[in-house]
Amino acid sequence: MNDTYTNEGFPCTPNSAISCTVTNCAHHCQDVNRCGLHAIHVGTHESDPTVDQCTDCRSFKKI
Repeated sequence: MNDTYTNEGFPCTPNSAISCTVTNCAHHCQDVNRCGLHAIHVGTHESDPTVDQCTDCRSFKKI
């Protein structure tokens, strides 16, 4: 296992299926730009989403 940790202090195992560059998320594996979760929840804040900016990672957790 490598020495990468999430900001919550738990070992971060990068999920190769989830690329992420949001470095202030508690689930971000800092040195590889991957998410440490097994899966994420994607949602929207719009009633009729039409562009990618209308979607949100509902698994985001601020450091």
